Amino acid sequence: MAGDSVQEIKNRLSIVDVISPYVKLKKAGRSMQGLCPFHKEKTPSFHVSPERGTWHCFGCGEGGDMFSFIEKAEGVDFKSALKLLAGKAGVELVYDPAAKEHAGKLDRLREAMARAAQWYAARLAGSPALAYARTRGLSEKTIEEWGLGYAPDEWRALLEALSAQGFSVEELLSAGLIKEADGKPGTYYDRFRNRLMFPIRDSAGRVVAFTGRALSSDEPAKYLNSPETELYHKSEILFGLDRAKDAIRSRGFAVLMEGQMDALHAHQAGWGNTVAVSGTALTARHLSFLKRYAENLMLALDADSAGLAASVKAARMALAEGLRVKALRLPEGKDPADVLTEDAKDFTERVKAAKPVVEFFLVALGERERDPHRLIALAERVVLPVIAAIPSPMEREHFVQVAARSLGLSSEAVRESMGRTPREPAPEKQARAASPLPAAPSHRELLIALPQSYPGTPLAERVESEYSRITGASLPAEALSESVLFKAEELYGEEPSAGAADELLHAFERAVIREAYQQAVQELRWAEAAGDRSAIDAAASRCAELSARLARFA
Repeated sequence: MAGDSVQEIKNRLSIVDVISPYVKLKKAGRSMQGLCPFHKEKTPSFHVSPERGTWHCFGCGEGGDMFSFIEKAEGVDFKSALKLLAGKAGVELVYDPAAKEHAGKLDRLREAMARAAQWYAARLAGSPALAYARTRGLSEKTIEEWGLGYAPDEWRALLEALSAQGFSVEELLSAGLIKEADGKPGTYYDRFRNRLMFPIRDSAGRVVAFTGRALSSDEPAKYLNSPETELYHKSEILFGLDRAKDAIRSRGFAVLMEGQMDALHAHQAGWGNTVAVSGTALTARHLSFLKRYAENLMLALDADSAGLAASVKAARMALAEGLRVKALRLPEGKDPADVLTEDAKDFTERVKAAKPVVEFFLVALGERERDPHRLIALAERVVLPVIAAIPSPMEREHFVQVAARSLGLSSEAVRESMGRTPREPAPEKQARAASPLPAAPSHRELLIALPQSYPGTPLAERVESEYSRITGASLPAEALSESVLFKAEELYGEEPSAGAADELLHAFERAVIREAYQQAVQELRWAEAAGDRSAIDAAASRCAELSARLARFA
């Protein structure tokens, strides 16, 4: 079923139509070309083939079809990419009855969350929640754009409103919007009451949960989050990622903060590449999602002891996931929202002055602990596990030396202590070293690519004929990587002449003869070692013939 839908979507949509909203494409030979959306570059290396329905970037090595592009661009899985493109193509996805029923249930939950967000937002005007948001320095534009709302100080207001709109108690329970009273089966009430409401959205921008900030000082839970639901998986959702992903890509790094208020102030001040963990534990899944958009992470967590501990844990996990990590210094006792509210330029300067996370911890610990012996013990507990989490041996060694200089120790002593440090547990998705870029295609690969890229043309006929003459065999019909096909089209343009590849054929023939000559020389040595006169004469004759042919290429 899925395979049929995929093909129907590809039949109805051009890959250029899919990619054009993300990349400004220009004609470049047989393909389209533009700046890669997945890494910073000034010279276009991103190619799209309308004929094959594929894309490839020579700068970062990424490539695939329209589905893989949407997965990477939107940070979604294949099923979500399929649904997005099906909607764009007007293709109805056919599911089995159970899957269709489940999809319908999820759609109802999403609708309930969207209606709840609208209901909360409609009650913000004139409320204590709006007054609190203003005292915290949030602008009217920020409040409106992020859909902040107010949960009234009433027990069943939302329950009654959404019930009147046709939602069942079971649906509202499944969405995490209401609770059942303890000891009173069948009695339900609103989960959020008298709180400033922050909608939490998935990567597609759909409301899946809420965080409510208490407006009463006697409320035991200052912040209250939605429970885990079929829509909301805390280990996968980062607050603000739906808005931040494009800025993360363009700036080349993500800024990670602790709470929603911090993130809102960052966006308000122009730091649109900011996300927040919003009161949940940072996970390897969070980090793997961030890594889809950039490989650099800036930690801007609170400067108190708890914030420092959170920074250590976040740094170890991020480094193990293959991210490069820096951290910025915040004044003691202040969170990012305080700094951004008081002086946004000061925050910018702190970002510019941010240090690699190992150096950050060395400085921070040095300021907290003046006794050199206790500082060394503290660094052994805090800094060495961070260094040990770095996947690259060369980077690890660099920071070993940085730590040694900072602590007045030898590199050997730091290295020995680090050898006894437990490594960060493997993340859910094992960190991989950056994939090496594909090697430049060989002469043989380019020759095989040309008839595939220019089928039925005089160029293809000449390449096939010359290859057969040079090798004594037919040109193989091998499946080649997209990078080779794009390179061939980049080199030879839209309508190459029959002789366009003559220089390539010349180089290929020379390489074939040189290889044959080297083989003949090796055979001559074997014959001489064996004392076989006839074999010696045959090998010598072959060497002379091939040497003469090579001389014509000089």
